Amino acid sequence: MEILYFDSLPSTQKYLVDAVREGKYGSDVAVVAKSQTNGIGSRNNSWVAQKGDLLFSFAVKKSDTPADLPMSSASIYFAFLMKEILLEYGVDCWLKWPNDIYIKNRKSGGVVTQLLKEFYIVGIGINLVQREDNFAHCDIDINVENMLKSYFLLLKKVPKWQEVFSKYRLEFERNREFSTTVNGVKVPINRATLCSDGSLIIDNERIYSLR
Repeated sequence: MEILYFDSLPSTQKYLVDAVREGKYGSDVAVVAKSQTNGIGSRNNSWVAQKGDLLFSFAVKKSDTPADLPMSSASIYFAFLMKEILLEYGVDCWLKWPNDIYIKNRKSGGVVTQLLKEFYIVGIGINLVQREDNFAHCDIDINVENMLKSYFLLLKKVPKWQEVFSKYRLEFERNREFSTTVNGVKVPINRATLCSDGSLIIDNERIYSLR
């Protein structure tokens, strides 16, 4: 994975999407910024980051991901692998369905994924710096370069979706006290059934992550 570092970008995700669309980059490239001024979160919401947070996007060919990975659950897959790396670095975190990384009951990061041509473009933001808002941060000293190397090494092993899902299913119960947003409406997860493709069934309605 080629890693490109920038002091600041409006958005690592938008930068990489535009670059891939223009044919400037292919797969196996990551863009990292020390700060960004117009970050993109779930459902096209803005993601406000502090200078010093972990902010990066990367492109990977869909053919280089597991054959059993449901496209609608790509964000769950990439987010769960990020969570696993954070755990290795001593961050006690978990994955809130479908793409938010939580420390206890507060959000500390998230993942957005989109399919462009034959590539997944994946954006990840993790709060490393203490904040004044209601978001959590990873209260440990993290070497960003080493963490990125660990993450991309894990991706290179191409863990199967069912392997990732079997682990995620065990921690899914932590979602029960939370809600998720469907068509702009908050829906409680306490009645949800987690399906093997990563979707939820709530009140007989199938809900996909698509983020």
